[in-house]
Amino acid sequence: MKLLILDRDGVINEDRPDFIKSPEEWLPIPGSLNAIGELTRAGWTMVVATNQSCIGRGIIDVHMLNRIHAKMHKAVHHAGGHIDAVFFCPHAPDAACDCRKPAPGLVLDIAKRFRVEPKDCYMIGDSRRDLDAVLAAGGQALLVRTGNGAKTEQRGDVPDGTLVFDHLAAAANWLMSSID
Repeated sequence: MKLLILDRDGVINEDRPDFIKSPEEWLPIPGSLNAIGELTRAGWTMVVATNQSCIGRGIIDVHMLNRIHAKMHKAVHHAGGHIDAVFFCPHAPDAACDCRKPAPGLVLDIAKRFRVEPKDCYMIGDSRRDLDAVLAAGGQALLVRTGNGAKTEQRGDVPDGTLVFDHLAAAANWLMSSID
């Protein structure tokens, strides 16, 4: 199985400093939905791993998060793609949980549930915490320059061995041409 884990905000959709609080605020990054569609058609299993501290902070509830994700699923479907699952950490940053990225909990849980070795997981993110989460699990990190990715790269905050792409579509093209 070819498993790809995607961060949500800044990779699939535009990020907001005040959180995505409703389906109306969820706006896809140009090209991201088509990239997910192409990866789906190429046989990739697509999973989202996202920190959603807006729940732990009391800004939105799980029902609203589900409505936001329903919009995302529908938009991906219209582009010919499929997201097999969404894993999220609802905790605030001070909760000291093992699922909030940069901790590897979400990646390890995804690998276990999809019966793949963590070392065979690829994850695309736009921040150091995304990269650290997959690397701590033993997988491969890919950084996109969308969202916070360009700032992450400019700070020199990219671990050795991390592949860097302009956007999700460029990363998708590399994955489809390089990974059997």
